[in-house]
Amino acid sequence: MTKRNLGSALGVAILLAGCTPEPEPPTTPAPEAAPAPAAQPAARAPAAGDTGIPDSIVAERGGFIPEGIEYDQLNGRLLTGSLSEGSIFEWHNDGTLTAVVTDAELVSSVGIEVDEPRNRLLVANSDSAVFQGQGNGQAKLGVYNLTTGERLAMVDLGATLNADADAAFFCNDVTVADDGTVYATDTRQNVIYGVDSNYQPSVFYRFAPREGLALNGLVHHADGYLLVADLGSGNIYKVPVADPAATSQVMLAEPVAGVDGLVWMADGRLAAVSNSTSSVVALMSNDDWASAQVAGVARFEGQATTAAAVGDDVYVVQPHFADQEPPMILRAVFE
Repeated sequence: MTKRNLGSALGVAILLAGCTPEPEPPTTPAPEAAPAPAAQPAARAPAAGDTGIPDSIVAERGGFIPEGIEYDQLNGRLLTGSLSEGSIFEWHNDGTLTAVVTDAELVSSVGIEVDEPRNRLLVANSDSAVFQGQGNGQAKLGVYNLTTGERLAMVDLGATLNADADAAFFCNDVTVADDGTVYATDTRQNVIYGVDSNYQPSVFYRFAPREGLALNGLVHHADGYLLVADLGSGNIYKVPVADPAATSQVMLAEPVAGVDGLVWMADGRLAAVSNSTSSVVALMSNDDWASAQVAGVARFEGQATTAAAVGDDVYVVQPHFADQEPPMILRAVFE
């Protein structure tokens, strides 16, 4: 099971619409230390292999709008993208930023995915200006050497659709399967693209057009399916890799309002970031994600979009869409 993040949108003010779509057709705590004085509930207990990342990191500057976040286990660092600048940044514990990937073809880097087994960084490459009615946007996949930042491929996903000249695109999130196949969501086209090991793209699955549908966060499960979030309704869908036509809605007691990024937690729960309620909802399933139940909620102040799993912890990124205040990375504390 991957730990992937996910995913991501420009926030509920841009994308959230009111229609609820119908489904398409057819864990272990860290070992306790020796007896110690009474615990302090607010303190963070270090986990095995603790990375030393603080509970919050404020960036040294604002304006770059980091919508996607990932943890690079290979190099021990937190990475985010940038809607306004495109570059991929490493965040240091003191808030300083180091550009890891700088590429003139990266317009708006949205969801990002670390593929450690193949030493790759996968980037959903879009153009956020499409939400202001400027141009058609784009849906591309940037692939980079995780360690050096060297570009390995730039794949035009939208070209697989043969869409009308006025069609709009926005590649939002990306995930990778165990065999190296890459999957990516397009919020404007409501498509999941697939990209094979030779970087050949295809339309993996297209949801039927309907008002309010806005595909967003995406994760892969080792048992052979994808889970994809719909920002418009707060629903989550299960898409079998071998038979995408058998896509079904994951049954929840209630939708996750403003659902944005998805990431697998170390204990097998699925963390779903709500960009409209300042929270992360931890979901668990006992029937292979035919249904799911709430197994914890982390609340905080301000809007977050996506999350990254770091050991036993989950960190969210708060982009500051509407102002120039420095963004923040924040550890989620589940209740």
